[in-house]
Amino acid sequence: MVCFMLACCMAMAVCGQVSHIKGMVIDSIDGGPLPYASVLWKGSDKGTITDENGKFSLSVSGKNVVLEISFLGYEPKQVKVTSGKTENLRIALAPSNILLNEIVVKPGRERYRRRDNPAVRFVKQVIERRESNAPRNHDYYSYDQYEKVVFAMNEFQPKEKKNGKFNFVKDFIDTLEIGTTILPVSEKERVEKVYYRNLPRSEKRLVKGSKSSGVDEIFSRDGIQQFLDEAFQEVDIFQNNIPLFLQRFVSPLSAIGPGFYKYYLLDTLEVAGKPCVDLGFVPFNSESFGFTGHLFVALDSTYFVKRVILNVAKDINLNFVSGMTIEQTFERTPDNTRLLTKDDIRVNFKLSEKSKGMYAQRLILYDNHSFLPPSGQEARIFEESAPVITQQEAYNRKEDFWEANRPELARKKNPNSVEKLMARFRSVPLFYITEKVVTTLVSGYIPTNKDPRKNKFDLGPMNSTINGNAIEGARFRVGGGTTPVFNKHWFLEGYAAYGTRDHKLKYDGLVEYSFRPRSTYRLEFPIHSLRFEYMYDINKLGQNYMYTSKDNVMLAIRRKKDTRATYLRRAELTYTREHYNGFSYGLVLRNFREYATPYAPFNRIGVDGHVSPVDHYDMTELEIKLRYGKDEKFYQTRTQRVPITYDALIFNLSHVMAKKGLLGSSYTYQRTDIGMQKRFWFSAFGYLDVILKAGKIWNKVPYPLLILPNANLTYTIQAETYTNMNAMEFINDEYASWDITYYMNGNLFNRIPLLKKLNWREVFCFRGLWGHLTDKNNPAYGGEGLYQFPSETSMLGRTPYMEASVGIENIFKFLRIDYVWRLNYRNHPDIQKSGIRCTMRLSF
Repeated sequence: MVCFMLACCMAMAVCGQVSHIKGMVIDSIDGGPLPYASVLWKGSDKGTITDENGKFSLSVSGKNVVLEISFLGYEPKQVKVTSGKTENLRIALAPSNILLNEIVVKPGRERYRRRDNPAVRFVKQVIERRESNAPRNHDYYSYDQYEKVVFAMNEFQPKEKKNGKFNFVKDFIDTLEIGTTILPVSEKERVEKVYYRNLPRSEKRLVKGSKSSGVDEIFSRDGIQQFLDEAFQEVDIFQNNIPLFLQRFVSPLSAIGPGFYKYYLLDTLEVAGKPCVDLGFVPFNSESFGFTGHLFVALDSTYFVKRVILNVAKDINLNFVSGMTIEQTFERTPDNTRLLTKDDIRVNFKLSEKSKGMYAQRLILYDNHSFLPPSGQEARIFEESAPVITQQEAYNRKEDFWEANRPELARKKNPNSVEKLMARFRSVPLFYITEKVVTTLVSGYIPTNKDPRKNKFDLGPMNSTINGNAIEGARFRVGGGTTPVFNKHWFLEGYAAYGTRDHKLKYDGLVEYSFRPRSTYRLEFPIHSLRFEYMYDINKLGQNYMYTSKDNVMLAIRRKKDTRATYLRRAELTYTREHYNGFSYGLVLRNFREYATPYAPFNRIGVDGHVSPVDHYDMTELEIKLRYGKDEKFYQTRTQRVPITYDALIFNLSHVMAKKGLLGSSYTYQRTDIGMQKRFWFSAFGYLDVILKAGKIWNKVPYPLLILPNANLTYTIQAETYTNMNAMEFINDEYASWDITYYMNGNLFNRIPLLKKLNWREVFCFRGLWGHLTDKNNPAYGGEGLYQFPSETSMLGRTPYMEASVGIENIFKFLRIDYVWRLNYRNHPDIQKSGIRCTMRLSF
């Protein structure tokens, strides 16, 4: 111990007296504190950083101590400290002349560390407080919202020609603040008031005005609005993930942000008269779905975010987007509640690097924020069932309404509107004819009147006009249906088809009464209707076309002949009711007669085992269908709903029942099916689509009424189908199935130097079917009253049927190619054990 004390004394004698230094680092111009500035003891590895108020404390020893003070955006400074006494310093740093407007992600090694990084500590403080000042923490919250969406031809320079038909476009050119000239070709405006209630949680939007015009009028108005609402969602940086372009970006204020982003304390400056820290950030991997940009955070203990600027890295694996900027501004109430006042997103779209591309802007301005409950006529807003309530005159507002409700920030420099431009375009025959052709290709239908306001009947769908299969040969079809112009409640549809090989005429006729008036389509959400349909057509056993028409010409090329088919005559009376809360139900009374064919014979087993052919059987069924799919997003077409995203959790439950002898039924029949579907996002690591189903048949019935797994005989990729299974290869009366697809969004390819330039994305799929056939439905065990199974049909064993695939999507920005393996039951005759499948899909 004595030796230890002597050693300490000697060390003190050598090092000199210890000094305790306290001080504050400030801005030399405005005197504001500089938080997280670096304070180092020159010539040693000792030092500290200033706290959030710019203060520091440091113990040093020696006679001539020099402190080195530095802060990004400021000139470094050295201060000599007198030893032997406590110092209270006030150190002023002068801003440097370097202007950091933009963060550029460059390859190469950078000595960046998260540990002991003042910028990381700072952003963690912001993340911890992100929920504390949210406006939806109040019991009520309401505000006015103005939205404007513009699509324009970028860097547009008209080339005038002598007697040119399109010389008038020069009168419609507009100029951006940065001086770029654009030609707006689509413009949408929307004025609404938003009401929010905390308990019970509810949000309602009252649309007071809405108008749109432009080249996208060939699409569904409501469908385009749904797509824009999903693709250009209001950005909320205070959430972990930011939905944008149908993808998920990692927010700079995400809980995983410090592991995904690099943060930098860049500068201090004033935002709306308040001193703020400029916090810069870039993703570690510039190809991943993240942002570069700046957060301007109040220089006080609240860590209030005053302004946000977000950009996408140049190398990001995002299709068609060559540049994007998002700017948001916030105001703070006396109780520190955060109010968003502007959300401005500007995007440059390009199909290729050499094209000028398109310019898009979605500007949302917020005003009249209130935390009071709605009063007067608005007091009953939360009693409405619809989440969006549209005033009756909203789509027919006059220009004086828009002049009164259009903020100054949203006014164009050029007063000429897109509506006037489109009128001029359509006066040119070449443009008019081209527009009609494109409209037909998009919708699939040809209107019988060139004026949409007078068109009562459409012909189509045109992509089903010609098709073919092994039974019918070449199949020709013609059809059509009425529009809401004919009647907003009554609808008629139908088709007639003929096969050159079977020489049979097939047909379908439908009449539907909608209890809700329809504005565009018979099937537009929400449906509340009563429908009667009568049809006679071919029935392909074991092939259910769930997401397209069975006559789609794109399905004509097949990997195997589809000869497993019967003829079906069916009459259905259907009642359907959909609710805004996502719950829907339906009742179907169905009578049908199914006819045997040489491809699917009905050989009935008698009491003594004798087999006799049967021409047909009859059934009358009642089906009950329940469905829950809250917040589904889909693009509505005339004949189907195309999902925009699969984020909503969807449940399906159905039960079919029939009684032998009742209304002509040949058999007693009970069948139950249940299903679930959901997309799971993994933030920066892609997403997973999961589809689960199960079902059971409770009675003894012949094979056409059993569960026939959905086989895909084409070369296309289709969800909920088995790519390498043959039609009717397996028959079950109880089953459980799964279809799991993982989209990695390029997380692997983005790390491979050569491949990452291709912007390919990885897809992995695993699907399977566990099935069982009980003895009562197996003809091998006697099976009186059953039909003999067709040849090459078998039952699943204890092991489920399984397939796996590895694929690459985003090839040329639209193509996906999978290689699929059949994992088991590989000894069956005439099967395909593996193969290549493809599909086309444009996506961001």
